[in-house]
Amino acid sequence: MAITREIRDIFADARQLERSALERFEAGGIRDAAERAWCATKRATDALIMARTGDEPGTTARTSDELDALARRDHAVRSMKPHYYQSIYRLHGQCFCNDRCNSEEIPTLINATRDYIAAAERLAEQSPGP
Repeated sequence: MAITREIRDIFADARQLERSALERFEAGGIRDAAERAWCATKRATDALIMARTGDEPGTTARTSDELDALARRDHAVRSMKPHYYQSIYRLHGQCFCNDRCNSEEIPTLINATRDYIAAAERLAEQSPGP
């Protein structure tokens, strides 16, 4: 499947969220930064899934299910899962929702979001399509 304008827009949104996360982190707003980094991760994952299946997942549950399904068929997609699931758990769940942001993994995950988005874009461009 060709990368459509809609998929490019979702990736652009992910990159904007990632930049915003870094700005908030640098300003001392780790909790907000964590949530923005998680949202960037989800958006990039949604774009990858859309490139591979033709459908945008929407909900986090559907994104997770679709990522798992793609990962079963593609080793490169499988390599995306650790960051995705750590982002849900550490960035969104622990830090943002429960205000437990002291883990040293939080800054690492926030900073790794840029690489995650880039990897998702590469995989989307290599997509065989639905």
